[in-house]
Amino acid sequence: MFLATSKPPFFPLIFNSSALGFPSRPGGSSGGVRMEFVRKLGRKCCVVQSVDKNRKLEVIEAGDNVVSGEDVFDQVSAGAKVPPDHLLIMVNGIIGSAADWRYAAKQFVKRLPDKVIVHCSDCNSATLTFDGVDRMGERLAEEVLTVVQRWPEVSKISFIAHSLGGLVARYAIGRLYKTVPISRSSNLLQNDAEQSLEQLFEAKIGGLQPVNFITVATPHLGSRGHRQLPFLCGLPFLERRAPQTAHWIVGRSGKHLFLTDNDNGGRPLLLLMVNDTENIKFMSALGSFKRRVAYANANFDQVVGWRTSSIRRQHELPKSNLLVKDEKYPHIMYVERETSDAIQNGISSVDIPQNLEEEMIRGLTQVPWERVDVSFHKSTQRYIAHTTIQVKNYWLNSDGADVVLHMIDNFLL
Repeated sequence: MFLATSKPPFFPLIFNSSALGFPSRPGGSSGGVRMEFVRKLGRKCCVVQSVDKNRKLEVIEAGDNVVSGEDVFDQVSAGAKVPPDHLLIMVNGIIGSAADWRYAAKQFVKRLPDKVIVHCSDCNSATLTFDGVDRMGERLAEEVLTVVQRWPEVSKISFIAHSLGGLVARYAIGRLYKTVPISRSSNLLQNDAEQSLEQLFEAKIGGLQPVNFITVATPHLGSRGHRQLPFLCGLPFLERRAPQTAHWIVGRSGKHLFLTDNDNGGRPLLLLMVNDTENIKFMSALGSFKRRVAYANANFDQVVGWRTSSIRRQHELPKSNLLVKDEKYPHIMYVERETSDAIQNGISSVDIPQNLEEEMIRGLTQVPWERVDVSFHKSTQRYIAHTTIQVKNYWLNSDGADVVLHMIDNFLL
């Protein structure tokens, strides 16, 4: 397994610069190039030894002079002639940090060393997660652009986000979304070799090709509604009071989660995010990914309800007779392949939604989603299912390791 060192104020990076693709200066040492690489990535870092003793997994922790977060990559692959071309951004949830995804990041690089570079975001950590989905999304978008500049060899991008981080990632990709023209020639059916230039457009997220968008226990429909915030035990009195008091505890993020952010008469942000707006193309960005996946805890998640994390109506939740058991993934109980609301239910877009939750479901399911339902009901870690599903801390949440493995095995490259 891996051993992560502690975080001293300064820890020197130990590596062979030529292995990372940095040539030595003619007639001199490569020290200047090596120090430039360290300066570029940040002041703090640690080296983690892989199971394969001939390879090293680098965990680069950014300092104050660059974007925050951690880059995790295979040292040998990063310096190869054909380095990894897929950037994976991992986003933490409320009161979280880059460390929350460290276990999963190492597993991704361990199993896909020549394919991915993982960046664990830390621009929205601790109490910064109280600032609201929009402000956090803006910060994440800026961080992603900085990371993309740092790894110019990457051409693809994917996101994995936990809890509130899933909403933040949805906002950020809307900010990062652009369509760029591409040109290709097509042969005309003529005797000569005339060609016409056909102008096409393709979607980019931060200038890269979008591939996977994965959320883990994310309250896509907010926390408002019956049993959407499970620790309130479904008690009507508490569920009525929560929207009125949430902002006292978690600031603007609480208002966004309970859809009470309409002080100026505007629509709540989560409702705006299920369609494109004039300035931010939320759904176009989401639809540009090759796959969208929602991992959801079916039970024992005290923070995020099953409906809101799986983007389903109550009657659409899998029944017990449909549940499966897989020895490789013992906590994956149901997998629903890509479906969209229009395909599954034949619902017309002109029908008027009956409530806010229904409006969000219809908006989000304009694009197909895979749903993966998880259950830790037989686990001793079931009462902390909200963090076990991402393996926030291996010693406390190790039973979620098969869920991380499922993400890796189904990850599109």
